[in-house]
Amino acid sequence: MRNKIELKFPPETLFLNPWVDEGISLLRAPEFIWRPMPRAVIEGFAASAHEEINKKIFSFLAVTKKQKVFRKAIEFNAVPVVLEQASFRKSYIMAHDRLLLSGASGTRLINRYRWENEDAESDVDMMLDAYLAECRRANASREIPLYSDVLEPDVPFAVECRNTFNFYHFLTEALPQLTLLDGLDFQGNIYFHFPNAEEKHRPFTEAFVEALFPEYTGRVFFERAPKEYDRVLTAYDFLGGHAQMPKEMLAGIAAIAPAAVDQDEDLLNTRSNANLAMNSVSSMLLALRDRALAAIEGEEFPHLPRRFFVGRDSRQSRDRHMAGEDLLLEHLGLFDFEYVVFENLHPLEQVALMARAEVMISYHGAGFANMLFASPDAHVIEIGTLQTAQFRWGDFWPLANASQCRYISFFADFNAEDPLVEPHFSKDSIVPVAVSEVAVAQIMAFVVSILGHVPDLKSVDAVGRLARRLFQAGSAARAVAVLEQHANMVTEDVELCILKADCHKELDEPKSELVALDKSFKADPTRWQTLIRIIWCANRCERPQVIRWALSRLKSDFPERHSAFVKNHEWVRYIA
Repeated sequence: MRNKIELKFPPETLFLNPWVDEGISLLRAPEFIWRPMPRAVIEGFAASAHEEINKKIFSFLAVTKKQKVFRKAIEFNAVPVVLEQASFRKSYIMAHDRLLLSGASGTRLINRYRWENEDAESDVDMMLDAYLAECRRANASREIPLYSDVLEPDVPFAVECRNTFNFYHFLTEALPQLTLLDGLDFQGNIYFHFPNAEEKHRPFTEAFVEALFPEYTGRVFFERAPKEYDRVLTAYDFLGGHAQMPKEMLAGIAAIAPAAVDQDEDLLNTRSNANLAMNSVSSMLLALRDRALAAIEGEEFPHLPRRFFVGRDSRQSRDRHMAGEDLLLEHLGLFDFEYVVFENLHPLEQVALMARAEVMISYHGAGFANMLFASPDAHVIEIGTLQTAQFRWGDFWPLANASQCRYISFFADFNAEDPLVEPHFSKDSIVPVAVSEVAVAQIMAFVVSILGHVPDLKSVDAVGRLARRLFQAGSAARAVAVLEQHANMVTEDVELCILKADCHKELDEPKSELVALDKSFKADPTRWQTLIRIIWCANRCERPQVIRWALSRLKSDFPERHSAFVKNHEWVRYIA
């Protein structure tokens, strides 16, 4: 019964407030709480064989970009803390009989509290948000105390695990916590506590610890929860406990959040946890990446491919066969792709495989956690479904942001009896993927293009779709190559001309942009917007004669637009 957690109590009696409550102290002060960092290229494309499903995917992607994508990613710091009278129960941590909100564990704890109190008389979200708001008020001008006593050399370090059979959770949540021991001259033992049955425990956990933290050999133990400590070291991740901290510590986040977020306070309610988490990266995750890449530095791995498709060893995980896989592999094989299984590789081989990768491609699965080790130049291509887009896509964003790779998802079809019926996650779990011939063609067109080839496309729609995807995926130069290879289609299509201009603008090629804009206007002279853009581009290129021509055309064809433009931009008067 010591492993049971009762969540029916009011939040103020259940959760630990590190700024006020006893039982927690920082081993070292944080250098920062959060800071902005570059956002990786993260894109998703609809690739269903059914227009009905494609429309749903398009709609989901549009809402996600508008309401959930931050302009920059956020790095949240984590620090080692000392807990007194600590208890590790299930996949959570307690100190002085109060639950600690930290990292992914804290987010899951809030979600579970909401689920278990759905039928409460008071609205659970209002109750939680009121509690967290009171924490922020009470914590104003406060700091979490620093540990002031002498720490015994044999004090252990303990890690809570979501489980020890899912590669994603262990690699992204549990293992990174060991990086907090760097520079501490830590002498004690390390304990990973997990809630799952012993027979579900997988040996990859010990293998990754041994490979990436060899200095702790013989001092690492995996023990099933519950476990109690009088005093123990553990990790405290400010993401997860962020809604409790003085709100001035989070000031400024709204400035890089989506336009729908009016103020920092909007990010602190419980319904925003998932949105904030998918745009955030833990400092521990970045430290694990650095440690892993350092571990393979100077080593040679000539047997590892640079282009590969990742399969799954169904003996060690659930088999989610992808329908259409053989057809895709047949085409990938023509471009020197090899078939690999992560589970069959040593941990350092897995790190090296991703660090050296040019293109990784696979269907949705926990193996994408290895994206953490990818090169910024790598394309990591996931094949998923509308369901994985809705429920799992954001889980992998922090890994892409940590590595700065290009994370591209093609959302195809459900491998189900009726692919038009959306599965219920709670009942059906994750439904396997199916790729049609149409999806394979789209995926391969994208893959060969980023590898430097230009496919021969037969329609304006196909050219536009591929070029737009390449442009969105940060490959403007490859998009230009596709458009130039199909110049006869581009010249007569205003949207493709505009797309070519956008690509040249992204590549900082204003003269080529101006040529594309000129072709765009010739393809459709009824668009006044094109003339305005020609004026601005010609100004960058120092082409006053072009500016005068565009202004003259604007005045004759769109007099109201001309008057408004000249009124708002006096500099054109001198050129005109």
